[in-house]
Amino acid sequence: MNSLIYPTSFPNIAHFWAIVNSDSVYFEVCDNYQKQSFRNRAEIYGANGKLALTVPVSYSQKNRQLYKDVRIANEEKWQIQHLKSLQSAYSMSPFFEYYIDDLMPLFETHFDYILNFNLKCFDILSDSLQLNLSPKHTSVFEKDTTDKTDFRTLVRRNFKVESFQPYTQVFTEKHGFIPNLSILDLLFNEGPNTELYLKKQTL
Repeated sequence: MNSLIYPTSFPNIAHFWAIVNSDSVYFEVCDNYQKQSFRNRAEIYGANGKLALTVPVSYSQKNRQLYKDVRIANEEKWQIQHLKSLQSAYSMSPFFEYYIDDLMPLFETHFDYILNFNLKCFDILSDSLQLNLSPKHTSVFEKDTTDKTDFRTLVRRNFKVESFQPYTQVFTEKHGFIPNLSILDLLFNEGPNTELYLKKQTL
């Protein structure tokens, strides 16, 4: 399967399900940026339930911008906030200490553009998961594709996934199982079993 998908911030589990179960992956990088999506948002499991980590961007709906041209609003100390949120949410998870050092470049490196940050997210997470994938980038935007499976709808925040099997989450006893969070939730809780879990699921 050849998959077409958006690179997103700390991709959710459905995104990585599509990636892991593909023969080749194409990242859509030629579209117009749209708000209210996972392009600049990830969801984790905090002490009070689902918690959004949003990368602030400088974007106006009046002036359409290409995804690759949208800048991060770095005057907000979002990297520090995100790291603290992850530490608070997952410091007690089985594999947090094992992976957090690998992720630190995402919190310590200056990024000017949201697309560059998202691509770096994928690179680091792929290394952590030991995935042998080299995604290609699109060169032109196509509304419809005939030679790839189109997973671009996964970028929508209202896309629901109910078919994934539960796994143990840090706060399961308080709030129950929350599906399709950021891949970080699965990684910190399942560690090396993450890829096997993904291959066993259906979407």
